Amino acid sequence: MASTNDHPGEQAARDPVKLIAVRDTALSVDEVLRAVGDDAAGGTALFVGTVRNHDGGADVAALAYSCHPSAEAEMRRVAEKVVAEYPVRALAAVHRVGDLAVGDLAVVVGVSCPHRGEAFEACRKLIDDLKHEVPIWKHQKFSDGTEEWVGAC
Repeated sequence: MASTNDHPGEQAARDPVKLIAVRDTALSVDEVLRAVGDDAAGGTALFVGTVRNHDGGADVAALAYSCHPSAEAEMRRVAEKVVAEYPVRALAAVHRVGDLAVGDLAVVVGVSCPHRGEAFEACRKLIDDLKHEVPIWKHQKFSDGTEEWVGAC
């Protein structure tokens, strides 16, 4: 009998990157969850980043994201690195740009893998690397009149 790890479902899918997008419209958790659905996946992990009402001890009054034209290509590059490191069955990542309100979804990423531990680890790597490597910038305006630019997610 073959080892469990030899089963095709235990391996990464052939083309696991299902959805990569930068959008100026509202994001959908359901869309990402559907994109990462896979019958061979025993674990699916999602991360949803939302606009909070404070940062660094100050009240956030307004927030906008902008990006470099290469942002989607860089998101795909980061996704491909995750796929090379983990047995990913399906992966999706979408990021919002434009003006957002408190509570709006800023980023949604999802990863499905044969097992939950791999899914958690791959999802964590995906969002952390997107935050550090993709040219997306956040412009925050605070209720006291100050403002700041923050690099990436």
